[in-house]
Amino acid sequence: MDVPGDGELIELEEAGARVLVLGGARRQPAADAVLRGLIAEVSGVPADDVELVHACGVCGARHGRVGIPYPLTASGASWFADIAVSGDATVAAVATRHPLGVGMETATLDSGEVIDEAAFHASERAALAELDPARRALVRATLWARKTALLRAVGHTDFIEPSRLALSIPGDDGGAGRIVRSVPEFGSAWQQVRFHDIAVPGNRAASVAVIG
Repeated sequence: MDVPGDGELIELEEAGARVLVLGGARRQPAADAVLRGLIAEVSGVPADDVELVHACGVCGARHGRVGIPYPLTASGASWFADIAVSGDATVAAVATRHPLGVGMETATLDSGEVIDEAAFHASERAALAELDPARRALVRATLWARKTALLRAVGHTDFIEPSRLALSIPGDDGGAGRIVRSVPEFGSAWQQVRFHDIAVPGNRAASVAVIG
């Protein structure tokens, strides 16, 4: 399949990435079909020839971003790609230079104290508490989408508790987030991570994490 005509194609020029947003249709295309279509669009190969691997290259488990054995980029390297689906919304992203991951979450007014303590750093919870409930729900969802995207971009690693990471607060960082408190497992790479928030239909938040 080609990139659907009703999809929105977004260029993240600084990250060297392209993002496709689909939403609103009663019946969305399958995630793999969307990703193949996007890679075909940017690489120039037929969508049917695009190969996707959903197994981690280190442990074989189904986690982290999607692997692309074929096609290769013009330099002979692998494409970086990922996709997230939530209800009738789909966000796919591809890049040639930097690892990336995609996260998407539904905004809820109250996710529960226990869940928030497991998901968010103390500084993030304090910032959320200062917001009015309507804005808090979307900011919370955006923070969680960012962390999901980051862990997918990183791929195979020792388990990292999301609450150990503190990110800049959506709305205060212009939609291009960063890590403000990291963990030793990330080494110095955390300084190169940027989160690009993507507008999606419905009561949702989406973000593309790019490493580099």
